[in-house]
Amino acid sequence: MPAVQHHSGVWILAEQADGELSVVSFELLTRARVLADRLGQALTAVLIGPAMSDDALNELLLRGADSVLAVEAPELATFINEPHAACLEHLIAEHNPAIILAAATTAGRTLMPYVAVRVHAGLTADCTELDIEDETGLLLQTRPAIGGNILATIKTPTHRPQMATVRPHSARPAPRDASRRGTGTIVRTPAPATATAEQAVTFEAFIPDNQTQPMQDAMRIVSVGRGLRKAENLPMIESLADELGAVVGASREAVDRSWLGYPRQVGLSGKTVTPQLYVAAGISGAIQHLAGMQTAETIIAINRDADAPIFRVADVGLVGDMFDIIPALTDALQRAKEEG
Repeated sequence: MPAVQHHSGVWILAEQADGELSVVSFELLTRARVLADRLGQALTAVLIGPAMSDDALNELLLRGADSVLAVEAPELATFINEPHAACLEHLIAEHNPAIILAAATTAGRTLMPYVAVRVHAGLTADCTELDIEDETGLLLQTRPAIGGNILATIKTPTHRPQMATVRPHSARPAPRDASRRGTGTIVRTPAPATATAEQAVTFEAFIPDNQTQPMQDAMRIVSVGRGLRKAENLPMIESLADELGAVVGASREAVDRSWLGYPRQVGLSGKTVTPQLYVAAGISGAIQHLAGMQTAETIIAINRDADAPIFRVADVGLVGDMFDIIPALTDALQRAKEEG
């Protein structure tokens, strides 16, 4: 592979859904713009998918990118790891970027490790902070470790590109700056033959989750654990979530008991979420669950066990029976709305 000094530039992997840019693309631009300015290098937004409108690609420039690389093919409309990886691998070989950032979404968490192995690069997953080391110019990648009990800062001194995934909602979306209009370049390129060749995986159908809002995008979440006792008690949780304008989440134990589906699972083996409000009802707080939600802005824990680990990360702790507390809390919210 080329020597380290031949690699230059900061890239973000933008995402699209149904022809619309995802907000995580703009969050990544916020992170990457700081890094690119620190290094004095260009910032490129890479978009792999179907052909997007000029307005959509220009939006990436207006929000901080110096250039856009769009790899386009109808076959790339739905995310499938192998063809998307072939596209990114091709771009890396052609342009030799120093840093690539992606969101820790389903696509980012699947694609980035696969590509890192193929190009012999270093990858740090699920970062919460990124910086540049003054002495070396290396990317400093900070992420929770040891079940979320400590923060580890990781460097990739010898392999390029330096690759990292970043937690969604850990940065504000980059604002539009109209003064950047016309200052960047957009390059559209067809997908390489390796991406459009017959693949081992084919897209058959999409079965949506019954929640209208994706878990990782939710600003308010009410999660339930083993303390629910049985699925028939779930309407109590759903009523509280409705009053809060929240989505319903679950611990792994609640999912294993089939009270809720896997897309609702929060934790190391489920979704990592960073909502403004996280209510943990009947969840003891195993480290695997805490690692998936402890960066929420405000955490309210409800548990009968005053020594439950969940209270160590809670901003508000309610010790008592959730079957008493949750209905009372729901009623109080309803009355507050009625009284205006």
